[in-house]
Parts: sequence; structure tokens; C-alpha cells
Amino acid sequence: MFRSEKPANPSTMNKTAEPVSPGKINSIMEGTSIVGEVNSDSNIRIDGKVKGTVTARGRVIVGQTGTIEGEVICQSSDIEGTVVGKVNCQDLLSLKATAKLQGDINTKKLAIEPGAVFTGNCSMAGGVVKEMDPVRLRTETTTSESKQAAR
Repeated sequence: MFRSEKPANPSTMNKTAEPVSPGKINSIMEGTSIVGEVNSDSNIRIDGKVKGTVTARGRVIVGQTGTIEGEVICQSSDIEGTVVGKVNCQDLLSLKATAKLQGDINTKKLAIEPGAVFTGNCSMAGGVVKEMDPVRLRTETTTSESKQAAR
């Protein structure tokens, strides 16, 4: 009698987790060190040092003086400082010119500014991007060009 017969809205059931407070930023200031797990329902900025897992439902910003040793799990991330460990972004990972990242990346989109240093493997949208051997590429290109010139 009082039961709702309307089916659940499918668009609300399949949404990715959105930050609770998208306009607010938690901050770990320079001079602060944390050892352990950091969880945030919104955005977080790290200018200090974190050794452990950082999980955020929003954006993780690592400032120039910021350092993370451990896994980063987030919606998106801007890295200006140092990260040693795995980074898992659901959307965009942006490595700024001063960034130093040593570890594997799993993200949907990746932006790397000139000057950024990245060492590791990158997986984007289910595919793995591997380093190509530049000598082998030049050899194949040179060989195919010389074959075409001979024809």
C-alpha cells in the first residue's frame, strides 16, 4: 500500500564516488610527517611527508616540498613533489615540471610536463604502455626507407 513502485534511478547507482566536500582541501603542511594511512572524503594537499597509503575521493595534490612513500589512490592528482610508490588515479594524473615519480601508474589520462621525472610502468584504460627500444625503431625505419628508395 505504501510501497514505491518506481525503479531505482540507474544513473545514481553507477556513479563513481564523488568527494563529499569538493571545494574544501585538507592540508598536510611542510614540516609535518605522517606514518600510516591517510583517508580523505574530499581533496587533500600534501606539502609535508607521508609514509603509507594516501586515499582520497577527490584530488591529491603533492606540493613541491611534499613527499609520499607509499600508494596513492584518488580521483585525480597533481604532483609537483616526490612520490615513491604506486599511483592509481580514476581520471587525470598530472606530473608537473618539478615532479619526481618512482613507481607504477594506473590512470585514465596522463599529462607530463617537460622536466618531470617518471620511472616505472604506466597502464592507461586497461592497456599497458611499455618502453620502446629507440635503436630498434630507427633500424626498422631506416631499413624500410632504404627498401622504398631501392624500388
